[in-house]
Amino acid sequence: MITLDGYSLTIPEAIAVSRDFEEVRIAETCIEKINKSRSFVEKILKENRVVYGITTGVGELANTLISPEESEKLQLNLIRSHSVGVGEPLSEEIVRGMMLLRANALVQGHSGIRLELIDFLVEMLNRRIYPYIPEQGSVGASGDLAPLSHLALAMIGEGECFVGGKRTLAKDALKIQGLKPVTLLCKEGLALINGTQVMASIGCLVVAEADLLLKNAQIAGSMSLEALRGTARAFDEKIHKLRPYEGQIRVAANMRKLVEGSDIIASHTNCEKVQDAYTLRCIPQVYGAIIDTIEYAKKILTVEINSVTDNPLIFPDEEEVISGGNFHGEPLAFIMDFLGIALAEIANISERTVDRLVNPHVSGLPPFLSPKSGLNSGYMIAQYTAAALVSENKVLAHPSSVDSIPTSAGQEDHVSMGTIGARNAVKILKNVEQVLAIEMLCAAQGIDFQKQTPGVGTSVAHRAIRRHVQTLDDDRILYKDIETVRNLIVSGNIVRETEDRIGSLS
Repeated sequence: MITLDGYSLTIPEAIAVSRDFEEVRIAETCIEKINKSRSFVEKILKENRVVYGITTGVGELANTLISPEESEKLQLNLIRSHSVGVGEPLSEEIVRGMMLLRANALVQGHSGIRLELIDFLVEMLNRRIYPYIPEQGSVGASGDLAPLSHLALAMIGEGECFVGGKRTLAKDALKIQGLKPVTLLCKEGLALINGTQVMASIGCLVVAEADLLLKNAQIAGSMSLEALRGTARAFDEKIHKLRPYEGQIRVAANMRKLVEGSDIIASHTNCEKVQDAYTLRCIPQVYGAIIDTIEYAKKILTVEINSVTDNPLIFPDEEEVISGGNFHGEPLAFIMDFLGIALAEIANISERTVDRLVNPHVSGLPPFLSPKSGLNSGYMIAQYTAAALVSENKVLAHPSSVDSIPTSAGQEDHVSMGTIGARNAVKILKNVEQVLAIEMLCAAQGIDFQKQTPGVGTSVAHRAIRRHVQTLDDDRILYKDIETVRNLIVSGNIVRETEDRIGSLS
């Protein structure tokens, strides 16, 4: 059970809810703050003060006054009119993350929302009722308005939900679980839909997957090094102490650990080759920079998932309501673009390594890694697929954050497009998984041609692959092999078995 207090949620806890169905509760310490904030909103309404989003319209309509009698209708209208998402539905794990993060922002007591609404949101999450939320429609400022509106729409019994993987009407899903739709009072609709929780939820999932992906990339790179009979000298600790980026130092140490005891590398210590290609020699510098990028993204996300990101914000102790811009997704837009660029570089390195492995002019291995080349094409076209995915990533890695299209009649004249960047980062990550699967297949095949044994870590990885995919002696359908190895990558099997033998890869 994870307790939400608005301040201490961690990315691993967010992943535990998103992926592992960990249940959630509201901290007792938050209840008084939530109630106090709500009481102040009701006081504003009784006094008929002019306050944005409470007694006025929103966006360009901020100067349109709303009577106290119509304030509840305003909230309902906001949810209905803003539920304009299109495209495929967001995955249930992203939606679970959204629900968690929205609740964590609301419990801080600066949104003016009733405790029972936050309880209801948490109850939906714990009972595994997930709003149907189309993935497209957010510009990443004024929050993720459209997707969060679909979340709120389910809470009021309108729209749709997924229950047990089945799409159904929200009112029916709630009824089955014994829940009655909520009625939104003054300020509550706006509080539910103003925030950065879509891009933040996606961001948490991406950095968690990126950690595992980078470990797989280092294992793949180590296997390729041995398949190409490279040297481990470039990973010498003395080199990396002279350029002490933390990620670079960690990757160099991991590479040394993976190939330790390699007879393949030892047998070529004094060969005529002076240096390896950059894709092998510079793995610590490139993958290390990616690790540093991921760590930076984690710092930003940790701040974001413990922030209040709606507008206006309620300060009951000072009896103030202040309009600001905490909903603006720029911090997340930057890191999601940065993550997409960094992850794309894994595939860039990996595909170039695949090309070296299949190219007999540089590898010293049979053409396209086939023992019967000519009659067989071997892994020739697998490299084409890797090249296609890398090229696609170059398009997806174009920064979304450099774009902005004004909305709300120019009132909201700069937006982040952060949710687009987050969605693109996911696509890039999935493409990288496929490219790494191709590299692992080619590297394993290359190792099969060696007479000496690989390192302790790479031997484990090689055996893990060979338990599921046989050596390619004659041409066969390869897409199944690629998918098999991708599943080993995503499940963490290769990393887990390797770390069980040589210890954790830092």
